[in-house]
Amino acid sequence: MKILRIAAVLIVFISFSACTNIQGNQESDNLELDHPASDKDNDQPKPIYLTYDTFIEKVWDFESNPQEWVYKGEVPCVVDFYADWCKPCKMVAPIMDDLAKEYDGKVQIYKVDVDKEKKLAAVFQVKSIPSVLFSPKEGRPMMQAGALQKEQYVNIIEKELLKNK
Repeated sequence: MKILRIAAVLIVFISFSACTNIQGNQESDNLELDHPASDKDNDQPKPIYLTYDTFIEKVWDFESNPQEWVYKGEVPCVVDFYADWCKPCKMVAPIMDDLAKEYDGKVQIYKVDVDKEKKLAAVFQVKSIPSVLFSPKEGRPMMQAGALQKEQYVNIIEKELLKNK
């Protein structure tokens, strides 16, 4: 299947700081769907949570165009594939919040809950979490598995997405 080949190309390497049990250890019914922010955070840019359908709408319509990556956004994006029960994912979550604020208007930060969006995680062959997809406005995206330090995410965004040396 061509979509599987594309997803395989996206996976760069697996880091030691990742959860590999993406089945989770909790019932998904217990997890919140909306991830509400407190009132004091409402003015701040936050990552946007994607579903299967909103991913197709905002990032890439792989159902209509499985052979070619065609990014649909106006600015580059970062997609964090995570689970609420994953400790490395919990370490990355505040970093993604910071990146959403720092790159507001320049890079869109998205999040995909792999427990709720199993079909979408399967499309990208997410085997360990966190896995982060970096998509430039034009060109091929890249996937990074495992938790990184904020400086490493900033470095990838600057060099690969914004093309700053």
